[in-house]
Amino acid sequence: MNIQMTNRLTAAETALIEAYNEQMGSLPGNGAVAGTRDRLLDDLKTSGLPTRRVEPWHYTDLRTLLRAVPAANVVAPTIEPVASLIEGAQVLPVLQGAAAPSVIVEGAEVSSFADTLVSGAAAQSLTARDKDDAIGKINGSFVRDGYQINVPAGATVEAPIELQALHGAGQVHTRFPVTFGAGSRATIIERHRSVTGDAAFVSSISDLTLEEGADVVWVILQEQGADDTHLGQIRVRFAAEAKLKLFVVNVGGKLVRQELRIDVEGEGSELTLRGVNLLGQETHTDVTLVLGHNVPHTSSTEIIRNVVFDRAKGVFQGMIRVAPDAQKTEAKMACNTLLLTDDGEFSVKPELEIFADDVVCGHGATVTDIDKNQLYYLRSRGIPENVARAMLVNAFVAEIVEELEDEKLVEALESVISTWLEKHA
Repeated sequence: MNIQMTNRLTAAETALIEAYNEQMGSLPGNGAVAGTRDRLLDDLKTSGLPTRRVEPWHYTDLRTLLRAVPAANVVAPTIEPVASLIEGAQVLPVLQGAAAPSVIVEGAEVSSFADTLVSGAAAQSLTARDKDDAIGKINGSFVRDGYQINVPAGATVEAPIELQALHGAGQVHTRFPVTFGAGSRATIIERHRSVTGDAAFVSSISDLTLEEGADVVWVILQEQGADDTHLGQIRVRFAAEAKLKLFVVNVGGKLVRQELRIDVEGEGSELTLRGVNLLGQETHTDVTLVLGHNVPHTSSTEIIRNVVFDRAKGVFQGMIRVAPDAQKTEAKMACNTLLLTDDGEFSVKPELEIFADDVVCGHGATVTDIDKNQLYYLRSRGIPENVARAMLVNAFVAEIVEELEDEKLVEALESVISTWLEKHA
């Protein structure tokens, strides 16, 4: 690993390299995994963190925005699992990056991802998706644990599974490969939360495989601390007739990048994506979608709702690619933003690449303030202005959450959103 850098290293890049050198002897994995880690770190050293010159990172110049990375060996406080988001959920805790041993989930097979690293079975999956996949390179280099989950064919997991990733300070890198067998059904909540006010650097990758006829609800709830960096990625592959409802809710973090990399590879499959981004203070949150419709007769709808306060900055990039053979594709994408301050920003980049001629595809974006007529209506009925504004903002985002069919899950997410709005609105 003696590659010569042509550019001067930033403080964050130097910290990552030093952290790897300090940990390389203790990171779990056999020779194949160690070799993969070395190659990923070499790629990261050669390319550096992505700048705005790298098109997928144009609106999130990671090399500039990531100014520091906390030490990997920070001694975090003792962390205990918290109450599950909804009552009755089966909790799989990951505390400061370490999965709990011997956890049993009804209806699914669960093992530690660290075991997969030690056996070498994870070596192939650690590779980056492409040359610009900074999250894949960072996570593959440093990941220590997580859970590997298999929902058997035909199984129905009655109680939701909550992947409860809690951390204090320092660096935390986790991974969650999940396979849903043919005809299986499950709801999984991927929850990231800081339990202290100390800065942390977090990366997490969830790798989902939906086999024929699987029906899945996956919720990502990101509640990081005010000084945390969160680099998240979810990779999804669909088989025929599979259905996925994917909900992404961002209500925390100083610097956040959530990537959604989805490949629709089975006829008759359906994707429903809904997202809520609540941005305040001087945060920067980026949600980037790359969706490939690769076969005929598939459908997807994507709706993202954003609320911007203070000096916050947000980004939504949505790329839908329709392959030449993907006739009869239906794909619709919309991004709607409430910009409630003159100092806030939100950048939207919806894209369609269509190589088939028999499709129904479209996208749209809106940016606006609260409707004055609606505000006047509420105030004319004796509601104070600040309360009326909060009600309208809440309604704007709650409309998305209410599409979930699980009433308990809807109430829990609405409570998270309302709590955040009470602090920031």
